[in-house]
Amino acid sequence: MSDRQPEATSTPAEPAPMSAETASLLSLIDRLGSLLERSDLIELEVESGETGIVLRKPSALMPVAVAAAAAPAPGSAEAIAADAITAAADAATAPVTKTVKAPLTGVFYGASSPASPPFVTVGQKVEVGQIIGLIEAMKLFNEIKSDLAGRVVRVVAETGKLVKAKQPLIEVEP
Repeated sequence: MSDRQPEATSTPAEPAPMSAETASLLSLIDRLGSLLERSDLIELEVESGETGIVLRKPSALMPVAVAAAAAPAPGSAEAIAADAITAAADAATAPVTKTVKAPLTGVFYGASSPASPPFVTVGQKVEVGQIIGLIEAMKLFNEIKSDLAGRVVRVVAETGKLVKAKQPLIEVEP
């Protein structure tokens, strides 16, 4: 029996591990995003030294005054017709897919190594509990498991790219 450890090999395709400072900053951004979601605020701006960040709710992207000015008078024929058209369009374009979302912020990997096949591909069937990828956070690799069963219609997250908590990783058709 040999005491010798196998030699570690590194490939140039492997990204550098995330620094503790970066991981701490991402964790802070997640906490601020969660705070914003739970509050009545529509925008949160934080500055420290020369660094600043602005977080906005999606509703902050369309000014209320513009929407109100463009809207027909409530109860008018135009408003009723606009509501019917909007409802029909929403029903026609309603997604039939569901998403598996990232449980934490970190760097996403679609395979266990650059030479390995991906955990999931478009068209593949996935089961609840099946590993769909890895997220590296604070130098730890976390297995991400599907909470849905069905057929993968799209792999949203890119290998080696940062994903935020609650960001879609894959789209699944039940």
